[in-house]
Amino acid sequence: MIVLVITAGFALYLYADELTELAFVPSAEFEQQEPLAANIYAAESMWHAHPKLAANNPGRWRPDGAAKDEVRGPAAVFFVHPTSFISRSSWNAAIGDKKTADRTRTFLRGLSSPFDSAGEIWAPKYRQASIGAFLTKKPEGQAALDAAYQDVLLAFDSFIAAQQKDRPIILAGHSQGARHLTYLLRDRINGQPIASRIVAAYLIGWPVSVEHDLPSMGLPACNSPDQIGCILSWQSFAEPAEYGRVLKAYDDSIAFDGSARKGSEILCTNPLNGGAKPDAGAEANLGTMQPNNDLDGGMLIAQSVPARCDENGFLLIGDPPDMGNYVLPGNNYHVYDIPLYWANTRFDALWRTRQFLAQ
Repeated sequence: MIVLVITAGFALYLYADELTELAFVPSAEFEQQEPLAANIYAAESMWHAHPKLAANNPGRWRPDGAAKDEVRGPAAVFFVHPTSFISRSSWNAAIGDKKTADRTRTFLRGLSSPFDSAGEIWAPKYRQASIGAFLTKKPEGQAALDAAYQDVLLAFDSFIAAQQKDRPIILAGHSQGARHLTYLLRDRINGQPIASRIVAAYLIGWPVSVEHDLPSMGLPACNSPDQIGCILSWQSFAEPAEYGRVLKAYDDSIAFDGSARKGSEILCTNPLNGGAKPDAGAEANLGTMQPNNDLDGGMLIAQSVPARCDENGFLLIGDPPDMGNYVLPGNNYHVYDIPLYWANTRFDALWRTRQFLAQ
């Protein structure tokens, strides 16, 4: 199961017992990365998904049963991928690591593709932190995450420079990618003119404190499907949900305002109705993307998975659905956070973009 977890690229340091630390935390010393060249993201080769990458663009992938887009929305989507680097050889991935790049593109097919209907997807390559950075309390783990974030910042600045001044922006990411976007919102969006151009920020698979994080990020939580300039986030568990370790990791962490997150509300957006709290039955699910065993394809199954936010801020999805082999212990469906609600996420991003244009 540990091998399956790592292969799935999970970025939460939730199962950091001695065995996983021994097996997956890098044994090498941390080496400070040289900053990337300021203009490096002007090259299409530095992006997994880019408007000019028509062929082999993972953001353009569609599962079987998905309706074709007649017209793509006008937004520009900045998508940051989750952890796909599992080696112990270093704390950060090299840009040219082919195995890691191939795994990343597999993830991007299922995770970024729902946003392609709302606009062009830009998914940067970056020197991501190893999965081991999340399985240790060593300072090297934090240093690796900080280094990866610097690449994301550079990519975002290049992304923004390439857009028209009034173009709507969607921010989206999963797991490690969502973690970097929380910092990006704090450092690049909060209090800045560009905040008025944000359609929504989808910070999926990473915990956000409503009380201690949101104020520093500059955008409120999304409380309705018509709301724009807001944040969505959820973490998926089937029932019975055993998220004790997840909650402990959250309680032990420090928020953006310097306070302990312990006891504070975790943002939970219901992806079936675009709201922060209401329950929704499986009949509201427009399509769950069920992947095949090789993760190179999948099909949409409508009305199969419900969603409700519980009192602790976790998204409960009912009885365990058959999604494949990459479910964490405790009925943790982390890797499937977006595929579970693929069609609703697609609709949500496009609908909010339309609301942005109307307003």
